[in-house]
Amino acid sequence: MPCEADPDTAQGDLPGALPPELRAELIAFRRDLHMHPELGNREFRTTAAVRERLEKAGLRPRTLTTGTGLICDIGRDSASYAASGRPVLALRADLDALPIPDTKTVPYRSTVPAMAHACGHDVHTTVVLGAGLVLAGLAEQGLLPHPVRLVFQPAEEVLPGGALDAIESGALDGVGRILAVHCDPKVEVGRIGLRIGPITSACDRLEVTLSGPGGHTARPHLTTDLVTAAARVATDVPALLARRVDTRSGLAVTWGRLEAGHACNVIPQDARLSGTVRCLDIQAWRDAPDAVHAAVDEVAGMHRAKSEISYVRGVPPVMNDPEVTGLLRRAMTARRGRYAVEDTEQSLGGEDFSWYLEHVPGAMARLGVRPVGDTTRRDLHCGDFDVDEGAIEVGVELFTAAALLDGNRM
Repeated sequence: MPCEADPDTAQGDLPGALPPELRAELIAFRRDLHMHPELGNREFRTTAAVRERLEKAGLRPRTLTTGTGLICDIGRDSASYAASGRPVLALRADLDALPIPDTKTVPYRSTVPAMAHACGHDVHTTVVLGAGLVLAGLAEQGLLPHPVRLVFQPAEEVLPGGALDAIESGALDGVGRILAVHCDPKVEVGRIGLRIGPITSACDRLEVTLSGPGGHTARPHLTTDLVTAAARVATDVPALLARRVDTRSGLAVTWGRLEAGHACNVIPQDARLSGTVRCLDIQAWRDAPDAVHAAVDEVAGMHRAKSEISYVRGVPPVMNDPEVTGLLRRAMTARRGRYAVEDTEQSLGGEDFSWYLEHVPGAMARLGVRPVGDTTRRDLHCGDFDVDEGAIEVGVELFTAAALLDGNRM
């Protein structure tokens, strides 16, 4: 069922509502993407599907220089309009899926083994596509105040993020503001979550290799006990950092993998740990590599283990601009009333949308995808993740309202 607006506060006369026939088409489009997930920088089928639908609407998308992802301008003479001094509003989506199995039993579950749209990027792509189609129709009627750019980027899940490739391909040329949504299973469908300032956290990747001579488990005192050393690095490094970094920064090292040894009576010659480094504060993010290196070296040295560290920079926090966040609030209020907007907390998740905000102001909204009344706890990056598809209509109308309201500002 379509999500109902609040009749007391929503502005029903604002154009750009989603037609029922397009709503049905978009749900089918999302399900097709869901059934055919593709990993970062390999989104060839997804790119082709988006391109085909945009071209069918008479638009002229161009593929990014990396081979996947698209940029598409809507509105007559978009390039010349941007060059004339009025910046373009950009709407961003991400295309890639995750390397995890889809455990749902729905008819549109993934058909690709060990691969699933478990972070909602199929919804993000469908929302921006739908908004683009509606805005293209308004442009034909002369109702689009100024041009809008659609940005379909690859590889959001691949550090440091496909946003950098999109920017390199010109996604932000002539852009003054940029908007995005991200599915949130904690927010009920028909609502969005907003926050001024940091809404996500910084996220880096950490790989640690420990080495030593190895030996017999009967004589650990004659060698370097790498299993114990790895265990201590896994537990002591996070604890040490908690006492060396301001706790208000929220810096957290969390391990996702630990490998050491092959036999019960052999002390191995190497051990490997991999995980993430996340923090809420941008200055702590800038200082994190040195702090993490020092902590790992110190703990490993206590156990006579040599350490090699690969610290891969990921993404800074997404910093929502106050004015652009206000635009999203006004847009959602215009569509569905003031009660459709709720305050949201900063999460420890990372998002490469932050790279765009290093260049232009923008904001990301959390798009509610939890069915009304559903108390089941689902989370992103899980094989059973799914959405209430009414969220597609909400996202489309949020973006179309934002484009209209932004275009009418002085």
